[in-house]
Amino acid sequence: MNRVLLKSNDPCWCGSGRKYKRCHKSTEGRMRPGTISPRRAVPEAIGRPPYAESGDPGAEREPMVKSPEVLDRMRIAGRVAAEVLAVAGAAVAPGITTDALDAIAHQACIERGAYPSPLNYRGFPKSICTSVNEVICHGIPDNRPLEEGDIVNLDITVFIEGVHGDTNATYCVGRVDEPSQQLVEVTRECLERGIAVVGPGRPISDIGAAIEAHASRHRLGVVRTFVGHGIGTHFHTEPNVPHYFTAAARTVMEPGMTFTIEPMITMGHWRERIWPDGWTAVTADGRRTAQFEHTLVVTESGVEVLTRPPASVPPAPSPPPAP
Repeated sequence: MNRVLLKSNDPCWCGSGRKYKRCHKSTEGRMRPGTISPRRAVPEAIGRPPYAESGDPGAEREPMVKSPEVLDRMRIAGRVAAEVLAVAGAAVAPGITTDALDAIAHQACIERGAYPSPLNYRGFPKSICTSVNEVICHGIPDNRPLEEGDIVNLDITVFIEGVHGDTNATYCVGRVDEPSQQLVEVTRECLERGIAVVGPGRPISDIGAAIEAHASRHRLGVVRTFVGHGIGTHFHTEPNVPHYFTAAARTVMEPGMTFTIEPMITMGHWRERIWPDGWTAVTADGRRTAQFEHTLVVTESGVEVLTRPPASVPPAPSPPPAP
């Protein structure tokens, strides 16, 4: 499909019925890959996941229900991940590059004795994922400065005490238009709706049903390709947690089961395309998307969220000089 020849008043290529200038002209193709700095070093004294050097996590399998001892360690990892997200999120502002945010988060991990889990996971080159505007997930930090009106998701995972803690949030950069503000707020609500139905004896599909229903009420899409996941000594393991209803998600929740819920909600269609870097997933229609995530454990009476933000934001470390 050739979209280059469209004029401002032509019908938009996406089939919305709106004029091109009022639909995709302002957002289409906005994001482009930038320059990626070298991989940041982690001090030898900090414990590493098995893939830290090889990039290969191997078969990521472990019991879905964790022992009390593992859960205690996961509470530590969840708290640290939440702190690092708070530190990096406080630095979001027009003009800062996503690479600088990566440096801040990396340093915050190191100061807490944690390894940044994304670093070299299946070859990922940076310590966090930074997904701007139409980037759904897995955006690679680079030298692009954030601009007034952007939205950016910071995805933080840490490895400490032999386990992972995973969380993310979407931030508004300066003054953001009303549709983007609504997208961010509804996505946050979708996460909370999903958490609210977690409890023993319920199928995983209840989570996706709650999220999809709330997104649909606001005429927003739910990404299907990327889902929540089990987590513990491995970064990604069973069960899969779809954010839309599917009867195939039959796993019944049990006390001690740990997983993430991380809905990706779109202004338009939920389909994605992947950049040539093999990581960056963007919406196929070029419209914006937002995401929020928590790591949680199923309890006897409901759910415990392990990555709730701290009561106060710790001070941000100064990023190291650019390499």
